[in-house]
Amino acid sequence: MDKLRNNIVYVLSLLMVLVLTVPGVFRPDALFDMATYIHGQVLERFGWAYLVAAFLFVVFNLYLALSKYGKIKLGKQHEKPQFSYFGWFSMLFAAGMGIGLIFWGVAEPMSHFVNPPEHIEAKSGEAARFAMQYSFFHWGIQPWAVYILMSLCIAYFSFRRGMRPLISSCFYPLIGDRIYGPIGYLVDILGVFATLFGIVTSLGLGAMQITSGLGEVFSFHAGYTAMLIVIAVVTVLFMISTVSGVDKGIQILSKTNIVLAITLLAFLLVVGPTVFILNIFTNTIADFTSGFLSMSLSTNPFVGYEWTESWTLFYWAWWIAWSPFVGLFVASISRGRTISEFVAGALIVPVLLTFIWFSTFGGSAFHVELTQESGIAGAIADDVSVGLFLLYEHFPLTSVLSLITILLLSVFFITSADSATFVISMMTSGGQFYPPLWKKVTWGLVISGTAAVLLYAGGLEALQKMAITAALPLTVMMLLMCVCLYRGLRYEFTVEGGPEGEKARGYME
Repeated sequence: MDKLRNNIVYVLSLLMVLVLTVPGVFRPDALFDMATYIHGQVLERFGWAYLVAAFLFVVFNLYLALSKYGKIKLGKQHEKPQFSYFGWFSMLFAAGMGIGLIFWGVAEPMSHFVNPPEHIEAKSGEAARFAMQYSFFHWGIQPWAVYILMSLCIAYFSFRRGMRPLISSCFYPLIGDRIYGPIGYLVDILGVFATLFGIVTSLGLGAMQITSGLGEVFSFHAGYTAMLIVIAVVTVLFMISTVSGVDKGIQILSKTNIVLAITLLAFLLVVGPTVFILNIFTNTIADFTSGFLSMSLSTNPFVGYEWTESWTLFYWAWWIAWSPFVGLFVASISRGRTISEFVAGALIVPVLLTFIWFSTFGGSAFHVELTQESGIAGAIADDVSVGLFLLYEHFPLTSVLSLITILLLSVFFITSADSATFVISMMTSGGQFYPPLWKKVTWGLVISGTAAVLLYAGGLEALQKMAITAALPLTVMMLLMCVCLYRGLRYEFTVEGGPEGEKARGYME
C-alpha cells in the first residue's frame, strides 16, 4: 500500500509538471499565453482571497501563540530542540527568504519609486515613503504567517501525533482515513505542484541576478545562454550538497549564508549613509505599523488595482506556493520547540532582519539616487536584476562586494534547491526523512529544467504568473488546515488533559 501511494504521488506529480513545461521548450509563446490567460482568470476572480487568507493566517497564528495551546510542543513533551537558535534561525532565513531578499532589497523600493500606483506622483517624496512602507509589508509579517501555519500543521501532526510528515496528514481531523486514499493523493500532488512552481520562481530570480552580477564584474552580456550556464553549474553543486543530507549540508550552507549576509549588511550600514538609513528604518516602522490593517485588506478596486495585482497579490501567491516547501523543511528542523516559541521566533527575528535589510540597501539606494542622480532607479525599470550591483559602484570595494554577493546568491541558490529537492522527494516518498537518492536527482533536474524553460518562455513575468496560478488551490487547502489544526489542539486539551496530561496519543495508534 505504501509503495503504491508513493508511486502514484510521484508519477502523477512528475507527469503534471512535464505536461505543463515540456511544450514550452518547443512553443515558448504558447506556454506564456497559457500562463497569462490562467493567471488573468485567477486574479480577476480570486485576487481578493489571497489578501483575506494571509491576514487570517496572521490572526490564527497569534491566537495559538498567546492561548493555552502555545505550551504544546512540536514533538513529545520531553523532547529538546535538535538545533541551536543560531542554526535554526539561519535555516529559517535561508529557506524562507534567501534569494528573493537579495534580489529585491534594492530593486523593489526603486521600482515602487519609479512606478508607484497612479494616484502617487512618480519619483516624489510620497513615492519614496510608499516604496519603503510596501517593501516592509510585502516581506514582513504575512509571508512568515503563511510559512508558520504550514510548518505548525505538519510538525504537530507528524511529531506529536505520530503521523507521516505530509500535507495530507494534516487533514486527518477533517476527513479521517480518507487521507490514505485518492483524496490524500490529490492533496499531496497539489502540494508538490504548488511547491515546485514557488521554488522555480525563486531559483529563476537567483539565476537572473547571479548572471547580471557576473556580467557587471566581468563585462559580458548577461543573456539567456549565460543564465543557462549558471543554472547548470549551480545544479551540479546542489546535487553534490544534497547527498550529505539536511543535518550537515543544508545547515553548513545556511550558516555560511547568514554570515555572508550580515557581513554585507554591516559593511553598507557603516560605510553607507548610516543616519539616513536609521531615519528610514524608524519612519517606515511607524508607517508600517499604522497602516498594517489597511494594507492587509485593501485591493484598491477604484484606483491602483493593477499595481496591487502586479505586486501584493503576486507576493501573497508566491508565499503560499512556497509554503509547502518551507513548511516541510522548517517543520523538520523545529521539532522540540513549543508553539509559542516557534511563532515568536519565526515572526520576530526573520521579520526584524528583513526590515533592517530593506532599510540598509533600499535606504542606501535612495540616498545615492536623490543626492547624486545616479540613474539606479531608471536602470532597474529596464532590468530589475542589476540594481544591487549598480548600487555597489557608489561604494568602496565595488568588485569585492559584487563577488561576495554573487557567492551569497549562489549559496542561497544551492541551499534553496538542496532543501527543495529534499522536501519534494519526501512528499513523493510517503514522508520518508531519507528519500531515495534517485528521486532527489530526478526532482533536482526537474526543478532546474523548469526554471530554465520558464525563463526562456517569458522571463520574470512567466515565473510570476505560474506561481500565482499554482497557489490558488493551496490557499483553500491552508484555510482548511487552520480548522484541522485547531481541532487537533482542542482534542488534546478536552480528551487528554493538555500537554502536561496523558501522553499525546497519535491518531495512528
